[in-house]
Amino acid sequence: MSKPANVIEVGAKDLQGPGVVSCPNTKTALWSEHPRVFIDVASTGEGKCSYCGTVYRLKTGEKLHAH
Repeated sequence: MSKPANVIEVGAKDLQGPGVVSCPNTKTALWSEHPRVFIDVASTGEGKCSYCGTVYRLKTGEKLHAH
């Protein structure tokens, strides 16, 4: 049986540039870090890290502002 994915809810203020988050995030323990990757959350409302499986999900009701 596989371990359930870690899910982190993010708000619009947590997104960088064109609606992405970086993983590992600032709360990740140093021993478990992997190369930094940028995950698109704006397009579909969530994205998954290909290294650790963490899912980043836009908070319910969160509005993204167009530039």
